Amino acid sequence: MGIKDILVHLDDSDAAESRLDLAILYARKHGASLRGMYPITQAYYESRGIGERASLERVETMFREKTAAAGIASEWVFADSSVIGASVSDIVTVQAYYSDLVIVGQTNYRTPGLNVPTDLPEQLVMTCGRPVLVVPYTGSFETAGDRIMIAWKTGRESVRSLHDAMPHIEKSHHVSVVGVGAEVITSDSDSDFMNVRSYLARHAVTARTDQICGGNLSVGDKILNLVCEHTADLLVMGAFAPNRRGALALSPVALHVLRHLTVPVLLSH
Repeated sequence: MGIKDILVHLDDSDAAESRLDLAILYARKHGASLRGMYPITQAYYESRGIGERASLERVETMFREKTAAAGIASEWVFADSSVIGASVSDIVTVQAYYSDLVIVGQTNYRTPGLNVPTDLPEQLVMTCGRPVLVVPYTGSFETAGDRIMIAWKTGRESVRSLHDAMPHIEKSHHVSVVGVGAEVITSDSDSDFMNVRSYLARHAVTARTDQICGGNLSVGDKILNLVCEHTADLLVMGAFAPNRRGALALSPVALHVLRHLTVPVLLSH
């Protein structure tokens, strides 16, 4: 199934515009409708929400002008958490249920966005059941998706991320599948990598596969280094979330990548 409905979460940060530009790029590439939303947490008509209201109006105007100029179908979603009685994360999650792709910004812990939970990306990945594209808070990403690197570890999360990424993979110019292990294994002799390569080939996608030794680096750092080495502009990976003592949280590898990513990452859980 292709991508026909994209949801982008926007906020008052400087990164919101580049995130919207990427969302519009993807909407045009896939012929999709784009929904933009900026949940507020203060009552819209109360004086204490004036600053937030001004930011909301500025972002809404930007969304409407940019989508109109791009000639794409669009919708602005207004949600006031003080009226709905739900958190921002829950509001975005419910909207995400009815989307093919969710786009959200990486958390900038030095200057977090106004009323944006710092764990919003993680919460969405774990709860919305949809692929989540996390966009770095610095940089522009006009080519994101031309060169895709898939971080592979055989299991449910990697399989899910591969399938969720197929609409992007089929439109890309270069695809590499990379695993990080304790030792180097020739991908041609690894049945898992051969199976991934064969699967992609049946979708008319030629992929390079590599099993890399992590060495002294952590798995997260090695993945980020490989993104640079492969000159990838989109990282695809599964978001493993071990359930320890009833607490659902992303794995250290996924959290590390989210905190230090330099290109957009498509995460699936």
